[in-house]
Amino acid sequence: MQPGYIHIALTEGQLMKRTYIPGFLLALLLLLTSAAIGYAISANATQNTSLQQAAKMTSVGAIKIAGGFALTGGGSALDGPAANGALLAVKEINSKGGVLGRPVELVVRDSRYDMDLTAQIARQFVNEDKVVSGIGFSDTDSVMAAGPVFQKAGLPFITVGATSPKIPDQIGDMVYLACFGDNVQAAAGAEFAAKHFGWRAYLLVDKSADYTVLLADYFMSSFKELGGDVVLEDSYTDNTTDLSKQIADLKKLSRQPDFYYIAAMPYNAGTVIEQFRDAGLVGPIVGGDGYDTPEILKLGGNASDNVFFSTHALMDPNSGDEGVKEFIAAYDKEYGHNPENAFAALGYDTMRLMVDAIGRAGSTDPKAIQRAIQDTKDFRGVTGNISYLNGSHVPQKGVTIVAVKGGRFTLGAEIVPQNVPAS
Repeated sequence: MQPGYIHIALTEGQLMKRTYIPGFLLALLLLLTSAAIGYAISANATQNTSLQQAAKMTSVGAIKIAGGFALTGGGSALDGPAANGALLAVKEINSKGGVLGRPVELVVRDSRYDMDLTAQIARQFVNEDKVVSGIGFSDTDSVMAAGPVFQKAGLPFITVGATSPKIPDQIGDMVYLACFGDNVQAAAGAEFAAKHFGWRAYLLVDKSADYTVLLADYFMSSFKELGGDVVLEDSYTDNTTDLSKQIADLKKLSRQPDFYYIAAMPYNAGTVIEQFRDAGLVGPIVGGDGYDTPEILKLGGNASDNVFFSTHALMDPNSGDEGVKEFIAAYDKEYGHNPENAFAALGYDTMRLMVDAIGRAGSTDPKAIQRAIQDTKDFRGVTGNISYLNGSHVPQKGVTIVAVKGGRFTLGAEIVPQNVPAS
């Protein structure tokens, strides 16, 4: 709920109780109330412009933006922080007057990481909530379920963290990414691993999700382009709990690879890493932004050490630029702890970007908002500047490599990859 709003709701079956007030008392109460209000307004009319602005904002109604997130279920480790970041941005925006003289309302619905429900809530956003645009979701499968609904309705949608660069072509011109594409982060991972670990890689991929399949394919292409060799490729499905077969086949190699590239989802990355370590495979493990969850740090012993992954920013209050530090401080003040991962910052950036586009459009007309998004150049975000150049719907951004050491996420490198596979 935003400043200046009072929300009163009666659940079904509840009744308003009637209270009898004698007439003379009611008249006296109204007289005293009117006098008090009149005094307050006259005393502050010339100096309290924030109250006037709040009254104006409330009278014209909020601009509704959809916020689709898997707050529960398999995607919650990324979408939960992303939703928190977006809501923090809304609070800051409204404290400064909103946009177009109106407050912003982020209408949040939980998809539970269920693709049928994801499509259903997208329809609710459009048909019931009457939103003018939408943001959300940190995975490709969810965006592929919700995106066509926004596209058909002609409403712009910016995904917080779904990294498939194919999404705009697959869905249409109303869909944008606020994050880099998987081809970019895979290229960064390949360059980092080749430089620091060697030219022989093992590739393991979760075949159940578009994200992991694409990430693995892009890594393979990038690493081979650099001159690397994938000595063994294997796969599993996301409901697999026993990787003993894959590990046994890996151990049969006459010479172990220099590192293991494992394309995993947030909810199973920890399980895979732990099984590798338990089997005595202690070499470097490299992965994508699906690893960017505190669950990785909860692995027993030092199992998470010597793990490296590409992501959008390092959420460390002791490093990074002033924008990162300010965001971490604001998030901590709002929620009582530091951001869980970079997806909190992506949610914050995406919400601010959408509102910035509405302001530049000067209108809540969806097509005008879409044109303003497309015209975005050098929008400053916590996770990097955002520009949509040459008609692209995917921003070109640098990649942060996180190194897990001593139970902490530390900075491994900042990379702008040189050879990025075509999307």
